[in-house]
Amino acid sequence: MVTEEETTESAPEGGLDLKEEDILAAMRQISGYLDITPRDFKEIYVLAFQHALRRLSRQVPVAEIMTREVVSVQTDTPLAEVAEAMGKRGISGVPVLDDHHKVAGVVSEKDFLSRMGVKESQNFMTLVASCLRTKGCVALPIKKQTAGDLMSAPAVTVSAETRVRDLAELFTARQINRAPVTDAEGRLVGIVTRGDLVRATMQGGQS
Repeated sequence: MVTEEETTESAPEGGLDLKEEDILAAMRQISGYLDITPRDFKEIYVLAFQHALRRLSRQVPVAEIMTREVVSVQTDTPLAEVAEAMGKRGISGVPVLDDHHKVAGVVSEKDFLSRMGVKESQNFMTLVASCLRTKGCVALPIKKQTAGDLMSAPAVTVSAETRVRDLAELFTARQINRAPVTDAEGRLVGIVTRGDLVRATMQGGQS
């Protein structure tokens, strides 16, 4: 028996906008007894579609979600320039390259904070508090240092073929928010962040 009810669920993004008449027509084509309403059917369809998108999104390669134009620094770049580059671009970390354009490490805000003695809670306001409690700037001890002195090394990198699913596991296991993407020779080809990962999962891997 088919009961006609008004269906109100929204269609999944990127899918067809199913109408009640479509659902009823499809249900009538199935032989036998169906104890399900159009509302039930559409709800199941929407949920199944969303689950499929999430599943497929985790199978796409990093190459499809990474940023190819990467802000990077050299190992001999002064930290003042590193901080300025990060500040201007509004990013919290940059890959550090050697003379052969290979990734030698990564410098992040946490590296700056940790080296300046901010241990308890690595965030900007804790840094402000430290500055207010001291007579001088807490950054003075690292003023003359370079990216190579501060960077976390070796860098945790991934290839362009790494699956999003594996990337998520890596970020969780290593407690990192970004990973440089390198070629077979270790040269930088892109960068992928936790934000890229979240967007890929939410959008079902569609581009």
